[in-house]
Amino acid sequence: MDQTYSTTFTPDRERGQHLKFEDRCSIKIYKKLGYSLRKIAEAINCSASTVMYELRRGTSKRNGDRGRNPEYSAKRGQQNYEINRSRCHKPHALDENSKFLKWVIKQVKEHHWSFDACVGYARLHELFPAEDIVCTKTLYNELWAGNLPLVPHDFPEALSRKPRKNQPRKSKRFLGKSIDERPETVSTKEEYGHWEIDTVVGHKAGHESVVLTLVEKKSDYYIAIKIPGKDAESVMAAMETLREEYGEAKFSEVFKTITADNGTEFERLSELETWGVGIYFTHPYSSWERAQNERHNRIFRRYVPKGVSIEKYSAEQILWFADEMNELPRKHLGYRTPAELFEEFLDQVYSIGKVQGNLITSGVQFEIAI
Repeated sequence: MDQTYSTTFTPDRERGQHLKFEDRCSIKIYKKLGYSLRKIAEAINCSASTVMYELRRGTSKRNGDRGRNPEYSAKRGQQNYEINRSRCHKPHALDENSKFLKWVIKQVKEHHWSFDACVGYARLHELFPAEDIVCTKTLYNELWAGNLPLVPHDFPEALSRKPRKNQPRKSKRFLGKSIDERPETVSTKEEYGHWEIDTVVGHKAGHESVVLTLVEKKSDYYIAIKIPGKDAESVMAAMETLREEYGEAKFSEVFKTITADNGTEFERLSELETWGVGIYFTHPYSSWERAQNERHNRIFRRYVPKGVSIEKYSAEQILWFADEMNELPRKHLGYRTPAELFEEFLDQVYSIGKVQGNLITSGVQFEIAI
């Protein structure tokens, strides 16, 4: 007779699952009834070899020739199963006292390196024995499991993954040539000298200093300049300074093209075409068309968080932040640094030994004043 809160129906056991204590009790009963291994296996829906191994596991060894033969015990079988399961996990891949792990934690905390940058750089330069260097996925697994003295907020790029927008919105604003007219070599990154430009703000309200940022697309080299405000005059003054630093004769070779958004601070940027620089603008509301610059600005936010005034940082500090980013090894660069690749590019542009002026290699070392 059926009961309100109970039933005598036992669901069939699915093949492939581990035996439960109830299954072991059934094996014990069927064994006493004289069932063969195959009949017991059919009754509990498993293979005959599973029943055979279980009978061995739950039957104690006979001591001597006297007495009855030991019988199978479901309790003993369950205990031995649990002991075996406790030993069957994969050995822990990380040694808490390893020099590699201590080095990784230091690079993440002090220099904001990613796990992949640490692993790739260590392997490239053979900093540690190969068997001591674990893979990137293992480090992230340990992070999510809470086994490292780090927190997920130390890796902001791993916490934010936004969907990409594919359809640009229409706008009447027109500042210059569209990105659709830009040479294909810029997108394929076949050559150096193609840049993306943007500004990083602190407080959105009020007129205060901002940071002008440029990223060279092939090397990921990052330039950060503190300027007085988010306006066209400040941007043009900064570009004039860059022209003086890199030399008027070679400026158009270092900066072949620059891609900007449609912000009002870039409304005079097309004037740089008189210097031999190709200026192109993305579609309105399509920041994903300057993906590299957006990505690097997010890394820059590790040093200058959103909502914090740029006025709190000196031009030298902004320069140091850019230096740190340019010394970060990148996987897609073969774990080389942007600073290395950009230095090689400058050596090609300027004849070694004939460089005129004091060329910058890690951003602009002073604040633009207007």
